Amino acid sequence: MTAKRLIISGRVQGVGYRDWMVARAEALGLAGWVRNRRDGTLEALVDGDTAAVEELVRACRRGPRLAAVTAIDEEWAEPAEAPGFRRLPTS
Repeated sequence: MTAKRLIISGRVQGVGYRDWMVARAEALGLAGWVRNRRDGTLEALVDGDTAAVEELVRACRRGPRLAAVTAIDEEWAEPAEAPGFRRLPTS
């Protein structure tokens, strides 16, 4: 099991990225959350099977069709507090 906190930069707001990420994470059986940040980035906590977490991180480098990801900062994190993957309000 692995948990990572991601900060995703680029054109990632207003392009359906959060909904895309929720659908991908749920399909992979991951827990956690994703939210917009006021600085224009996205923040996510991704928790679950190591291979599934890495698969989602790889997919996040491309993102949905209209996104243009320029960077993803990753760090190890504490596991999610609740099951399931959800979209949180902007922080």
